[in-house]
Amino acid sequence: MNPVGSPPPHVRLMDSLRAGRLLAIVRGTAPESALRTVIALAEEGIEVVEISLTSTDALHVIAQARAELGPKSLVGAGTVRTAADAVRAIEAGASYLVTPGLVDGLSSSRLDEVPVLMGALTPSEIESAVARGACAVKLFPASATGPSYLKALRGPFPDVPFVPVGGVDAARARAYLSEGAVAVGVGSPLIGDAADGGDLSELRRRAAQFRTATEGRCR
Repeated sequence: MNPVGSPPPHVRLMDSLRAGRLLAIVRGTAPESALRTVIALAEEGIEVVEISLTSTDALHVIAQARAELGPKSLVGAGTVRTAADAVRAIEAGASYLVTPGLVDGLSSSRLDEVPVLMGALTPSEIESAVARGACAVKLFPASATGPSYLKALRGPFPDVPFVPVGGVDAARARAYLSEGAVAVGVGSPLIGDAADGGDLSELRRRAAQFRTATEGRCR
């Protein structure tokens, strides 16, 4: 349940995406490094962070990150492919879910209050994601189509919040936001090897670069 006066979870998530314009995607093989990566991103002002379930000990990392950052933190679970994945992620404390494609069974009473960014690419898939209750569509893999494709989609889907993911570097981030993306999802171009034990100072440098690229591009 939400505290009295607090916005619903999906509203808070979408407000944060619109404000920060950036969803950081953490995928790593070293749980402690992945946790440090999430904390460093938060310290650099990137508050919406997804931890892929393909990461080593991902559920533990999610739980620890929520404990470190507090109950209002926006630490989600990515690569959610089944309803069972979703339940485990929520039990670990995930505040939202991200899927790579269309996933059924995410509208049960247990999952109703957890926002879902659902993966889709084609118009038919986008319609299906919206029908399944997605709060935003993860346009994936964005690298297969590019910013011009998003521009074309904005005609028939003007009210659908799109978050392009896949191959998004700083330059492409600016292009997608200029074409109307609510935010962009960025993995390795931002995270690098930090979640595998790499240099956090380089992560912080890249975080500053992406924040600069995404600032002032809200529509």
